[in-house]
Amino acid sequence: MGRLFWKFFIVIWIAQIIGTMSVMVAVELKQGFEGDNRPNAVADRSANLLIESAATALQYGGPMALRKLMDDTTRHELVVVDENNRELLGRTVDPAALQRAQAKSHQRENADGVRRITLADGHSYLLFVDAAQKLTRPMDTGPRPPHGSKLLPTEPLVAHLLASLIVAALLAHYLSRPIRSLRSAFQAVASGNLRVGVANAVAKRKDELADLLREFDRMAAQLRVLMDGQRRLLHDVSHELRSPMARMQAAAGLARQQPEKTKDMLDRIDSEIIRMDRLIGELLTLSRLETSEIGVLDAEVCIDEVLDDIVDSAQFEAESAKKRFYFSGESGAIIKGSAELLHRAIENVVRNAIQHTHQGCAVYVKVNRDSENDMLKISISDHGPGVPEAELNSIFKPFFRGSKADGNPGGHGLGLAIARRIIEAHSGSIRAFNLSKGGLCVQIAVPVFRRN
Repeated sequence: MGRLFWKFFIVIWIAQIIGTMSVMVAVELKQGFEGDNRPNAVADRSANLLIESAATALQYGGPMALRKLMDDTTRHELVVVDENNRELLGRTVDPAALQRAQAKSHQRENADGVRRITLADGHSYLLFVDAAQKLTRPMDTGPRPPHGSKLLPTEPLVAHLLASLIVAALLAHYLSRPIRSLRSAFQAVASGNLRVGVANAVAKRKDELADLLREFDRMAAQLRVLMDGQRRLLHDVSHELRSPMARMQAAAGLARQQPEKTKDMLDRIDSEIIRMDRLIGELLTLSRLETSEIGVLDAEVCIDEVLDDIVDSAQFEAESAKKRFYFSGESGAIIKGSAELLHRAIENVVRNAIQHTHQGCAVYVKVNRDSENDMLKISISDHGPGVPEAELNSIFKPFFRGSKADGNPGGHGLGLAIARRIIEAHSGSIRAFNLSKGGLCVQIAVPVFRRN
């Protein structure tokens, strides 16, 4: 958690400092703006209040009441002059201030800080506040709150520091636990252990890290399946090669012991060499298909032409084995892919059907096109012993030999495996099922290409 914790802490701490400084700057700017306007606002309110009080005293009590009010108070900034410009208390009035007050009174009847009152006896008085006086003194509301350039106060920074430590620790713990599990899993895989289960440590979590660990488990499981398959394949290949090698050694030994049989033993060795060469070729094909080294499948293949060539060869092979072969259907379909690979896949299935069909019986190949789903279906049916239901999915695995295949000659168990890889590479599917009257049917389905 160490390095991850400090990274989280530094990022959160920087964000907290920037946030604190931004808030403090905004507060300082607001307080400065309000402080600049505060004296004028206080002066205006005080002047209006003083004028209203004096006007009320003058209107209802007359000049004597107003003079008494002005004598009893210390608010001598109030100036009252009559129509002859004589001040009520006999004070000297600043001519400029008097002129400004008279101008404001003429412009607006109830201007701020100025009021003209006409009494019942006809005398008129002008009340105003002399701006030269310190009007805000009696109305002072106390000292302004202190403010200045203190952008990083201690208390908020300490609080943010503690909060950053706690949040960074929680985040680091939350994220580092699955990361440590994943690192341990990588170390286990590197040492050859593919049976790791890191997703159990985050079974209750629903975030992206939990998804990553689950994907890792699935990847490890798939690798385990592939590795097991490779080991089985290596074992099967070794077994398949050991048998012809043993027969070739036996033939060579007999040729030395019985020179008169040398020709027969050489023919046997040649047949075993051909068998091994075929096996190696099929293994190379299967390996190429499993590693996706089959090139670009973008050729437009007329499937009827491919089937015509397969049918000609199959009829000859079936007649040689005293079996019958029937073909029906014509699709006119175009398949996007490789003509050579499709030919090999279909031919492997057809030859497998001929091989397992009983003598005197027939193999049926039927082609039909599913226009609704744009799929081409090829069904190859035989009249052989069939396959147990539990083994139907296994017949497409390399080197698989079913429980009913002991009496059947030839083959290495690679033909159907190669066919499946080819069909899947063409985005198709292949499946097998037993017929109700006996025998096996293998159905191939591939998508039909449509020209735009």
